[in-house]
Amino acid sequence: MRLGLSALVCFFSFVWLSECAPPTCYSRALGLSKEVMTLLDKIHTYHRTKQCAEVLPTIFLDVHNSCVTTKLRDFLYVVLNHPSQYCRELPRMVLLKRKIQNLYTIITRICYRDLVFFTNDCEAIDTGHSRPYYAEDRLQLLQEDR
Repeated sequence: MRLGLSALVCFFSFVWLSECAPPTCYSRALGLSKEVMTLLDKIHTYHRTKQCAEVLPTIFLDVHNSCVTTKLRDFLYVVLNHPSQYCRELPRMVLLKRKIQNLYTIITRICYRDLVFFTNDCEAIDTGHSRPYYAEDRLQLLQEDR
C-alpha cells in the first residue's frame, strides 16, 4: 500500500513539474511589470509611504509600448534620487527600486530584441489611456466603408 501511495505521489509531482515551463523574457517582463504596478498601488495607499509617493510620477507600465524603456529609466532616476532620505530607506521603496531596476535590465539587456512593441504611445504610459492604432490595411478598410 505504501509503495502504491508513494508511486502515485511521484507520478503527480512529475505531472505537475512537466506542466511548468521556465519563464521566458516576455513572461518575466510581463509578470514583473504587474508586480511593480501592484507595489506602486500599495505605496500610494499605505499611510507610511503615501507622502513618498507624491514625488513619484504617474506611470502605467505596458511592455508592449516602445516608450516603456525611457519612462522606466526616468522613473528609476526619480526613485533613486528621492528628495527624502527617509523615503529612500523605506522597505517598500527599496523593493520598488529593486523591481524597477530588474525590469529595466530585463527589457534593455536580457530580452533585447526579443520583445515586440506594438505601440509607440508615450502618453499612454503617463495617462493609462491609449489611442487606437490603425494599421494601413485597417485604414484602407475604414476608408472603403465610407
